Amino acid sequence: MRIILYTGKGGVGKTSIAASTALQSAKKGQKTLVVSTDRAHSLGDSLDIKLSPEPQEIRPNLWAQEIDSVHEVEKGWGQVQKYLTTLFTAKTIKDITTEELTVFPGMEDLLSLLRILKYYKEKTFEVIIIDCAPTGETLALLSFPEMLRWWMDKLFPIKRKAVKFMRPVAEPILGIPLPTDSVMEEIEKIYHELDEMRQVFSDREITSIRIVVNPEKMVVKEAQRSFTYLNIYDFNVDAVVVNRIIPSNISDQYFSLWKDIQKKYQEMIRDSFSPVPIYYVPLFEQEIVGLEMLERMSEEIFKGEEPTAIKYNARTQKISKENNEYIMEIYMPFTTKRDLSLNQKGDELIIRVGNIKRTITLPRTLQSLSVQGAKFEDEILKVHFGGVSNE
Repeated sequence: MRIILYTGKGGVGKTSIAASTALQSAKKGQKTLVVSTDRAHSLGDSLDIKLSPEPQEIRPNLWAQEIDSVHEVEKGWGQVQKYLTTLFTAKTIKDITTEELTVFPGMEDLLSLLRILKYYKEKTFEVIIIDCAPTGETLALLSFPEMLRWWMDKLFPIKRKAVKFMRPVAEPILGIPLPTDSVMEEIEKIYHELDEMRQVFSDREITSIRIVVNPEKMVVKEAQRSFTYLNIYDFNVDAVVVNRIIPSNISDQYFSLWKDIQKKYQEMIRDSFSPVPIYYVPLFEQEIVGLEMLERMSEEIFKGEEPTAIKYNARTQKISKENNEYIMEIYMPFTTKRDLSLNQKGDELIIRVGNIKRTITLPRTLQSLSVQGAKFEDEILKVHFGGVSNE
């Protein structure tokens, strides 16, 4: 099975690109699901088809779904939802439905992961294409299992014992029910499932993440940051898709300045993400809505290539801590030591290899520190950070 997640800043066109990838995959005979985890849900709009909370076949080998939180809670939470409902009605909360109350912040991420894991374990589909929420929410989605793992390992056993001990005394005093053993068991089951999902997302032979960008400064900067964080979590970013490029044959004077701006940021994208493969999508003469236009888009992106193949599989960045120093390791293939130079400027680490420049946006942990030294061996540049940044 292959799982491909498309992410990027809101409005870059990742929904269209996810849908077009799924169309091309289905066309090649693979049983494919394209699913939206974005609460805004524009996948149905992109396909020009009304979708439901369950997978819906829209053409041979192609299914689409928009995950709905309330639907998922009603379908699969059982004991947990029953407890939450009892808890809220015990305090006679009014003016809001129970269904809304049982969908708390972050629930969409959790439910999306559990549903995708279900498809993976049951081998329901050969390919799952995920249209993710904007970058920040995607990073939260991907880090959710790791965060929950810490909570469950450190706090859950203590809380479970405390609840069991306090239940006979606390319930009459507080006037609210405490979770039963069956509720705690269901929470533990969800935890184990999310841990399974973490392993699936970390498996580079199964899961790839593709970043969608437009050639614009704010979009590229956010993509740089997300690329760094995804590498820190050791997820495989196997491609970058640059969307809405003004075609070279457009000669209208109005677009000449825009073409220059886009050219500048296309160079910045190459500098930032090399050696990850980069795919380019033109700005079409009409909006990308409906299967016909999505098929056109998919042909422009992949140009006959296998859309679901792993395009790249090497970790490009890694951060570790040794004593009081942080060490950032950067994969720099086809490079010699004498060609390398680096400079830190604000939240950026700028690396030059001959005439080529690579810009890496540093995570917040490193932004307040300065470069203490660097070493290059086995195609890996190791940059040591410590002290306080001069910026």
